[in-house]
Amino acid sequence: MRRAVVAVVTCLLVGSVGYAAADVVDLAPGILTYDGAPVNPPTPTGSPSATPTWPPLPSASGGPTATGPSASPSSTPPAPTTAGLTAALANLAKDPRLGPSVGISVRDGLTGEELYAVDPSTARAPASTLKVLSAYAVTEHLDLDARMTTKVVTGDDPNELVLVSGGDTLLRDGASDESLVAGRAGIATLADEVATSLTGRKVGAVTLRVDATYAAGPRYPTTWKKEDVAAGFTQSVSMLDLVSQRAGGGRAAPAVPEAGVARALAKALTARGHATTVVPVTGPGTPAPAGAEELGAVESATYGQHLGVALERSDNALTENLVRQAMVAQGQSAADPLGPARFVVATLAAAGVPTAGLRVLDTSGLSPGQTVTATAIADVLALATTNAEPELREAMASLPVAGLSGSLADRYRSTETKVVAGIPRAKTGTLRGISSLAGTTVDADGRLLAFVILADRVPPSAGTLGARAALDRFVTALTRCGCP
Repeated sequence: MRRAVVAVVTCLLVGSVGYAAADVVDLAPGILTYDGAPVNPPTPTGSPSATPTWPPLPSASGGPTATGPSASPSSTPPAPTTAGLTAALANLAKDPRLGPSVGISVRDGLTGEELYAVDPSTARAPASTLKVLSAYAVTEHLDLDARMTTKVVTGDDPNELVLVSGGDTLLRDGASDESLVAGRAGIATLADEVATSLTGRKVGAVTLRVDATYAAGPRYPTTWKKEDVAAGFTQSVSMLDLVSQRAGGGRAAPAVPEAGVARALAKALTARGHATTVVPVTGPGTPAPAGAEELGAVESATYGQHLGVALERSDNALTENLVRQAMVAQGQSAADPLGPARFVVATLAAAGVPTAGLRVLDTSGLSPGQTVTATAIADVLALATTNAEPELREAMASLPVAGLSGSLADRYRSTETKVVAGIPRAKTGTLRGISSLAGTTVDADGRLLAFVILADRVPPSAGTLGARAALDRFVTALTRCGCP
């Protein structure tokens, strides 16, 4: 019943927006695009036995270890060969449900060597797999262990307060809760501290204004479609927001989320004996006075944890937020509408990742007209799997897990694919006519592998459901393959 309701709601929500933002929650399974008879999938070749012995999952701290009677603590699982992978995957790569434009790169996770590929250097639309590239820019330029501070300081007179944004858009209305990521910092806790400070200063009624000048930029990337925002598939990019205000489930987010945070704080302060009037919030406001005294502050979860939320939930606005903060950390302004996209491409180029064919307009993959190559995404994944970039490895460990979490929670449930549920971790990508998957898995011998599959001309007869099934069968075959 739940799936039936989701399908109906999804159809109503997506019908007017061209299916553009479905990957935000990976909720739209092709109601509009699955309008023909299913295409018969090809028969896989080179399949191993149906009862493999699975190795441990890869983690942020290190690679997997081989299992089985012949494995020893010091043994290194063998890498699959190109010939073996070709025998197991070539037929699946030609699945007609993926359409005529498919780019694939499979890498050895330990060495980064490309073991199997199909036209990987041709630029194709990535959809939300673009977030893998953005995640690298974030991990390269931000301290993933640092936290964002939301604070209240004194204003220009004793009865003025200034709420200063610090980048946290996952604030909660209630008290801070250190066990949470979304909601670690609470407005109620901030109000307690501020009220105590005001009482100590013998200040009664106050006015409250917002300083949202930190990492300020356009409310929306200029290439995002307004109808996607209106339908609740994404929201404005801010540096101050409440979890309760974020878009989702067809609910549009407020255009000025900072105003909602200010109102919540004002209500809490008033309840604590300090009647608070909010100065109307429109733009970023003006900076707090130099030398302003702090009256209260709350800290977010770490940047690394926020990046994990952005990747697992495919949160477009949160991804844009983090890239903008990475820019500021490098002394750059986030005001240029195309600045964040250029920042990501520049970060890739500095790392030696090939940028030929990249046309990046945002950092989330939501904008139409973007192209990347399977090679570029695979190169970034290899930086993580080979541990060349330990922080990136940590971020990639937050990718959705097949059949268990995030945008892969409802996938890998079929008879054929459920055998690998819990093993592949991947970022999904879904736009109209586009389906992609990029992540890591562990094969039957215990070898860590990275993979990228981009399909940007999915036929209407297959639709998103058909393309997803084809992608999942490919990754299943890769995961079950020993392929020496």
